[in-house]
Amino acid sequence: MATPESNSRRSWPDPRRSEERMGRRVGPRGRVGGARATVLGSLTIPGHPEQVSAARTFVARTLSAHRPGTDADTATLLTSEIVTNAIVHTKSGVEGGTVTIVVIGIPRGVLVEIIDGGAAGTPVVKGDLYAADGHGLFLVQNLAAQWGYLREPAGTTVWFHLPVADEPQETLNQAGPRAVPQAIPHAIPLAEWAV
Repeated sequence: MATPESNSRRSWPDPRRSEERMGRRVGPRGRVGGARATVLGSLTIPGHPEQVSAARTFVARTLSAHRPGTDADTATLLTSEIVTNAIVHTKSGVEGGTVTIVVIGIPRGVLVEIIDGGAAGTPVVKGDLYAADGHGLFLVQNLAAQWGYLREPAGTTVWFHLPVADEPQETLNQAGPRAVPQAIPHAIPLAEWAV
């Protein structure tokens, strides 16, 4: 598992510690007050550039139907950038390749995962906004609350988290600005993960 060192603008709090401070008891298997992560929808598209618009449309429609408080414009932009990277830089862009987009509702926002066919290298953020290319992960790093990736033999999952619009910022920023996430959400079974 790998997570970029500066993968978030906000920290990743320990849900048990923060919930206990708020007076709520965290139940077994990561449940917080009975809330769980829920897959809101998934879509697998062929790894062709003209399919990126289908990924954007899917995310926008899924969020408007299930998570109206989430910034759908940011979610569709980041999805578009990551899906484009998957098609251009991974095995998803070869004949027969696919990209899968999964939208997951979590108690205080949404998690979007983009699963590609894998590549020899790892996702890299290019820190220059004015570079000729490489803006995708730069945007993800600067617009998502958290993001990361998980490399497996079958492919790479790049994920990002967006909070609900009315989420108080201090809830997401309890551990300090340089905190590194304890775990990548995808590495924990989705039914057990709650923020």
